[in-house]
Amino acid sequence: MIGPARWKHRAWVCCALSFRGRHRDIMPVGRWTALFFLDEAVALAAGHRPCGECRRADYVRFAEAWTRATGHWPGPKEADAMLHALRAKPGAREMRRHPGDATALPEGAMFRRDGRDWLVSHGRALAYGPRGYGAPSPLPHGPVEVLTNPMTVRVLAAGYRPMLHPSATTT
Repeated sequence: MIGPARWKHRAWVCCALSFRGRHRDIMPVGRWTALFFLDEAVALAAGHRPCGECRRADYVRFAEAWTRATGHWPGPKEADAMLHALRAKPGAREMRRHPGDATALPEGAMFRRDGRDWLVSHGRALAYGPRGYGAPSPLPHGPVEVLTNPMTVRVLAAGYRPMLHPSATTT
């Protein structure tokens, strides 16, 4: 269970599972909690960004796409503060969701429609499941609940491509 420290740190990064032979306990007392996602698209939808140490090349690509989207990379601290403001409802410890149109979302963005979560991939919608993505469907017309925050949507639209689970490319 994630306790009251849930929003203690604003730097929500997605790391490599293995890096320079380091080992870390999964749930150390008094330390940050490791979370595991199906793939990077899901981590981005949860409000994370690539780690600048263990995923340096992806971090640089993310920062470059941010710069293309906005004209300026503010650095990790300011970016984390911006991402946190977009992902968290103040005082509620709940995630924000944003209204949108699935047909306007870039590759790698995620949305919710009719109680299901979907990934935008190659102009289609892939149903998300904890073990992988389902067969492609046409993108729905009409309003959807966008799970990926607006800044990350802009970064994706500017060309950042998250690492996807193999089922996203085989369906």
